[in-house]
Amino acid sequence: MAEENEKQSAARKSEIRQLVEHAVAQSLQAQMPQLQAQLQSQISQQVLESLPTQASGAHADGAHAHEDSATLAHAVSNIHAGSTQKEILRALLDSASQYCSRIALFVVKAGAASGWQSRGFGEDEAVKDFSLDLTAGPAAHSYQNRIATPGNVAEMGRRFVEQFGAPSNEQVLVLPLALKDKVAALVYADGGESGKLEASGLDLLVMATSAWLEVTSLRKQLAAKEDAAVPSRVQSVATPPVQTVSSFSDPFAAHAPRHLPVEPEPASEVVEVASARGASAAAPAAATDPLAGLSPEDADLHRKAQRFARLLVDEIKLYNQAKVAEGRRNKDLYDRLKEDIDKSRGTFQKRYGSTVAASGDYFQHELLRSLAEDDVSIMGSNFHR
Repeated sequence: MAEENEKQSAARKSEIRQLVEHAVAQSLQAQMPQLQAQLQSQISQQVLESLPTQASGAHADGAHAHEDSATLAHAVSNIHAGSTQKEILRALLDSASQYCSRIALFVVKAGAASGWQSRGFGEDEAVKDFSLDLTAGPAAHSYQNRIATPGNVAEMGRRFVEQFGAPSNEQVLVLPLALKDKVAALVYADGGESGKLEASGLDLLVMATSAWLEVTSLRKQLAAKEDAAVPSRVQSVATPPVQTVSSFSDPFAAHAPRHLPVEPEPASEVVEVASARGASAAAPAAATDPLAGLSPEDADLHRKAQRFARLLVDEIKLYNQAKVAEGRRNKDLYDRLKEDIDKSRGTFQKRYGSTVAASGDYFQHELLRSLAEDDVSIMGSNFHR
């Protein structure tokens, strides 16, 4: 029995390794190959080290292990669907709620941790501006050593217990959300009344969030550098250009708790405000942007729908690699993947089918672009455009 559990655990580790490497690889662009290799290796290794050496009773069955991996894949996809830092962090809290009953994020600034948002505590802002003790207990250990730290709720301090209550089993977990060389936030989680607290799943989601926040920050910095390099834009600026920096863009720049002094915005955030484009520079961009005529809200919804469609199709490819290869060779891809395609199409329609983004038909386009490699004949005769 022990040998069988070890085999199942090894298989589950292999499947999750593929999941993590795929999620990270899909998140990075060709202009950042060195970052891709570093993050992919780091996240995969840390996730594997956090997994139990033997399969637990809940995951001993192979089908359950696959379902668990699929749940993780969907949770990571939701985080990577965020286009702004606030969207990413809110997606982390929403997704991580599947692995615990209560979760909260505390922003670390000037050596102090201040509450930002939470789930399971009643209101989302139940912990807002609550100052977490960083001098003792699991919060201090997690902050100082940059590792996930379990503990007893009493170690969080009497003030914490009095304000938020204690979980039924009194067990808590504090995880560091590290960006570059510093801990930008601490994630607190406990089992609430149910006692549900899955450390490995939470650890993965926090690491995936850290990686994605760094990627989005680097993308913004790269875009700013590319804008500055365009001669027409340089000539249109009367004042000296603002120099960009490579430091990480703080996702909590706007967070100013009452008990901490307001810190200046990072230079990379200032660049975004300072790089407003003139009308002569914006006109060519508007001509090539298919969403230029839409309102900012509608354009953002279209972009989210497009990203979600891409993630759904990527997930189909991830779990059906052999079928995809065979279907492309035999040009009957839809017949082989009908169940998965129809299910994912339904998921997409449920989220975006009744919105303005439905007109983009993004799921269909992504099927043809990514799955069929822009050759509709590969999908087979039973596929309807």
